[in-house]
This record gives sequence, structure tokens and C-alpha cells, in this order.
Amino acid sequence: MTILDRFSQKGRVALVTGAARGLGFEIAKALAEAGAHVVLTGRTATTLEAAVAAITEAGGSASFAAFDIADRAAQRETLAAIDREHGRLDVLVNNVGARDRRPLSEMDDEAIDELIRTDLLAAASLARDAAALMKRHCHGRLISITSIGGHVAMPNDGIYPAAKHGLTGLMRSMAVEYGPHGITSNAIAPGWFATETNAVLASDEDLMPFVRQRIPVQRWARADEIAGAALFLASDAASFVNGHVLVVDGGMTVRM
Repeated sequence: MTILDRFSQKGRVALVTGAARGLGFEIAKALAEAGAHVVLTGRTATTLEAAVAAITEAGGSASFAAFDIADRAAQRETLAAIDREHGRLDVLVNNVGARDRRPLSEMDDEAIDELIRTDLLAAASLARDAAALMKRHCHGRLISITSIGGHVAMPNDGIYPAAKHGLTGLMRSMAVEYGPHGITSNAIAPGWFATETNAVLASDEDLMPFVRQRIPVQRWARADEIAGAALFLASDAASFVNGHVLVVDGGMTVRM
């Protein structure tokens, strides 16, 4: 087996949440290109259908399940369907991340609770139940998409980094709990990516001096630049990587 063979996902089944567009779609696409059957999730069936069509037209294997990630019954139903149809789950990428860019003083309890449910609690229950399927084969990859917001702070963004920091702690606990079962748990912390969500900011020329000063590579990341990190952590090439946060931010968080 060559080192390139160790990146193959042939014969494996992956579940990627929030995969209709942006980073989730690029991760799903990369896993499919490497040979996995990928199940994409999101809230809207029409956007998921388009994402699955793009992957299958490129020669990949994919399907979708449309539901709100915070709906735990729907989580269980989706995992049960994967078990019935494929008999296994090898990779889970918890990618969903809602955001509410307001000062904490302007957020009521309901807004805070909703973000925590979506960004942290939903990921915890899904990872727990996915790991139960992975244990059967003594192999699995749990990948959490956190954020550099879990390491550094910005004004008017209090709950999102709190949830992402919690997700990092969860990832490390799972690394210890599930490691003996052949399941690794790692995280990817993206920096500033020019996704659809950040399109307005990424196209703001007035912001570019700050980007060039603050990010050593002096630009926003392309959405597809997340794919290599995800494929690595999902692969046998990362078989001894467990409990790690892989920062993909162009050097932003290490610059003084």
C-alpha cells in the first residue's frame, strides 16, 4: 500500500452535516472523490438535491437527508437509515454552525439556547450515536468543524465561539473515550473562508488591508481549501492522529 492508497475512502460511508453548500459541500465532495458514499444533510431538500447531483455528475456516490440538525429524532432516523442501507458508518463530519453576530447584551435566553443547541448539543448527540455504529467495525473517524473563533475572540460574537470551544472539549473527550475502539476524534478550525455566508465581507475592498495585515498569506481562503484537511483526518494516513485541532487559517492565529 502506497501513501496515496492510505487516503482512499473506497468502500466507506460518510455523513457530513450542513453539506448543501460552503465548507460542508467541499468536504462531502472530497470524500466522494476519494471513493466514499457520502450522505449530505441540511434543512432544505432542494439545495441538497443540487449538491448531490453535482457530486454524482462528477462520478461520486452520494445521497441526502433533509432535517434540522437539532432534531434528535431525525438524527436517529438518519443513522438508522444509513445502517439499513449500508450496514456501516465510517466517517462523521459535524460541520453545522449557526451564528448570531450581536452583542451578548442584545441576545435573549431563547437566542442563546438555540445557538448552543445547534452548534454544540446537536453535534454531541449525533457523534455519540454515530460512534455506536462505528464500534461494530472497530473503526471510525469523528471530525468536528470548529473555528478559530474557539481560540480567539471578536466583538459581537459571544455565543458562537463559546459553542465551538465546547465542541473542541467534546472532541478531546471523545478521543479518549472512543480511541480504544479504533475511532479517532479530531477537529478542523477554519479561519476566514470566502464561502456564500461570508460573500459580502470577502468582496469588501475596504476590508482587504486588514486581511493582508492580519493573515500571513494575505487573502481569504477558497472554500475548497478545507477539503485536504478533512480528507486527511478521515483517512488511514491519520490513523495515529487523535484529539488534535488542525487549524486552517493561513497563519492568522499565530501572527502577533
